Amino acid sequence: MTSPSEIKLKRDYKKHLQHLKLKGLQPKTIEAYSRAIWRIGDYFNHEINDLSKQQLTDYFSDLLEFHSWGAVKLDLYGLRLYYTQNPG
Repeated sequence: MTSPSEIKLKRDYKKHLQHLKLKGLQPKTIEAYSRAIWRIGDYFNHEINDLSKQQLTDYFSDLLEFHSWGAVKLDLYGLRLYYTQNPG
């Protein structure tokens, strides 16, 4: 069963993809930034719109344990753009 938070994330994700494409980003960049949203969504049970600084710090610290600094930066940039497009 799909939760309300997952439905909202899917809707916001589609808008995020549109914005990334309209920015003229390269396909690999779009893929990386959009993958970041799903990775973060999975980590926080699809509720990513009201994360605290501590939650984000914990997430990125945990991510760094298993991924390169480059992957962490891509997730950070992808999330930053997501928040710019989907405030609250």
